[in-house]
Amino acid sequence: MHKWSPLVAVCLGTFLLLVDVTVVVVALPDIATSLGAGTGELQWVLDGYALALAALVLGAGSLADRYGRRRAYQIGLLIFGVSSLICAFAPDAATLIGARVVQGIGGAAMYATTAALLNLTYQGRDRGVAFGVWGAVNGAAAAAGPIVGGLLTEHLGWHWIFLVNLPICAAAAWFTYRGVVESRAPRAGRFDVPGTVAFTVAAGALTYGLISASTSGWGAGVTIGSFLTGLIGFIVFLVVERRSDHPMLDLGLFRRPAFASLIAAAFLTQAAAFAVMPYTTVWLQRILGHGPVDAGLLGALPMSLASLVVGVFAGRALQGVPARWTVGLGLLLVAAGDLLQTRVGDSSGGGVLIPGLILVGLGVGMVLPTMSSAILAEVPKERSGMAGGAMNAFRQLGFAFGVAVLGTVFGPASGEASGAASFVDGLDAALLIAAGLALVGAVVVLVFARHREQASATARLPG
Repeated sequence: MHKWSPLVAVCLGTFLLLVDVTVVVVALPDIATSLGAGTGELQWVLDGYALALAALVLGAGSLADRYGRRRAYQIGLLIFGVSSLICAFAPDAATLIGARVVQGIGGAAMYATTAALLNLTYQGRDRGVAFGVWGAVNGAAAAAGPIVGGLLTEHLGWHWIFLVNLPICAAAAWFTYRGVVESRAPRAGRFDVPGTVAFTVAAGALTYGLISASTSGWGAGVTIGSFLTGLIGFIVFLVVERRSDHPMLDLGLFRRPAFASLIAAAFLTQAAAFAVMPYTTVWLQRILGHGPVDAGLLGALPMSLASLVVGVFAGRALQGVPARWTVGLGLLLVAAGDLLQTRVGDSSGGGVLIPGLILVGLGVGMVLPTMSSAILAEVPKERSGMAGGAMNAFRQLGFAFGVAVLGTVFGPASGEASGAASFVDGLDAALLIAAGLALVGAVVVLVFARHREQASATARLPG
């Protein structure tokens, strides 16, 4: 059994499920023409997947702890592959939207178990390498969606953004079968059905509200109603978890400064590093006239490559540094990269984004692998699925939050017009907010993650 087979399996699945968050963005015009889809239907082709992923990932992690993480990952791959096939041959928009939601269900089962599988499979220096590579794939995949979508749509057709998933799913399933050992919590207890339902409703309603806010406005009735439903759901979730003997999410973990601050960093990293990409893509295509491929290459490739380089070549070394410093300083790099991109002016070309995107990529490459391993180190290994599910749920909520907040700033500032000056104002405003979110995350981690640094130092003392 090759020792890196589990890493390959996990990285293939992670790349798939994260790319599919944004891969359809540049294909929407072709989908509209092919299926006769309206604007609202196109929005749900994009958001149905993200909604299911955010709402179900924490519950999927809890199920994986009880019934087997390898099994959950394999089931997720199967669901993802079958639904991708349905997406590719969908005869109408309603079928495509439904299949995208099912894709999100499969993605949630995969996403909830990826970090846990690595945490349980690798030890010592190999663990540092594994999390470094996996973190690099996280950063590269999140940025690569528009590139992959543009290339496939422009040269093969929009159906191929889904068909290409099938051989990758098959390869991931093979490496999982070959190298991943089954694991589950030895004393998991009964499954927390009330907590799972409450969190799923709460996260789903909140994500729906954020999606609605970015399209209909924060004052729209559907937005307010979704937020109220989400708030009630979270209150019910907190009450249920406090009373449960076997909670889906141990709320006591949030009393640990390190765990709470790193979860906050997971939320803010997604908002600060990735949520601005839809708006830079709009500027590159609508104002500068770039095609889907060129827009993807200019707006995402520098970030993807920088993240990949840091994760692959520095992942093991970074694992030896306290998370307070790697995550905190990485978020400072993200903030600096966002600020550097505000140099966009009326006469700027797309290349003006590249230095800032490289800085953001370097920061993401520092943050994701060390943050993931540090969060998992805060919980017993038998709860790895729960911890991984919580981290990834907050990451997805952070992305939805970022898109909604930055869209609120970008839309009015750009004036919904076609003039370069108005778009530049909107983009600069969105980037400035993104930089502020990254700075807040950096301060939170640098101040409150001391506990983890001290605990690590204590663990290294001779006994």
